[in-house]
Amino acid sequence: MNSARNLIAVAVMAGSLAATAAWAETAPDDVKFEDGAVAMSVSGNAGDAKAGAGVFKNKKLGNCLACHANSDMKNELFHGEVGPALDGVADRYSVDQLRAIVANSKEVFGDQTVMPGFYTLKVGKNPAKEFAGKTILSAQDVEDVVAYLATLKE
Repeated sequence: MNSARNLIAVAVMAGSLAATAAWAETAPDDVKFEDGAVAMSVSGNAGDAKAGAGVFKNKKLGNCLACHANSDMKNELFHGEVGPALDGVADRYSVDQLRAIVANSKEVFGDQTVMPGFYTLKVGKNPAKEFAGKTILSAQDVEDVVAYLATLKE
């Protein structure tokens, strides 16, 4: 009887561990880019659009407004013009494409783009010591920004 219980307990734990692993955060170097898209959440969780809006406009995090105009945030200062306006971006790109662009735009647009990769360790030569081996955004920040961008429809 005890061995049957132990076997059941082990099976339940193994299933639980497998489910946890399936939803685990993806390391920056393990993100799978296919045809300009990243199909799986890099954090293992859904994004929160409200939190993503905060990351988007935060000058110490995404700072997306420094390069992109966004009429959804018309009351925020200093919209940039380096990148395209993001009004209607959810009509132009799928969620998987938006995730790829935010995670590492160079994988989508090539090395000529000035947009940084926000979830990559490929940040160029000689980064400052405090930034070496770190991403600009966390995996959850990426998912949150993607959830926010997915709300920007015409």
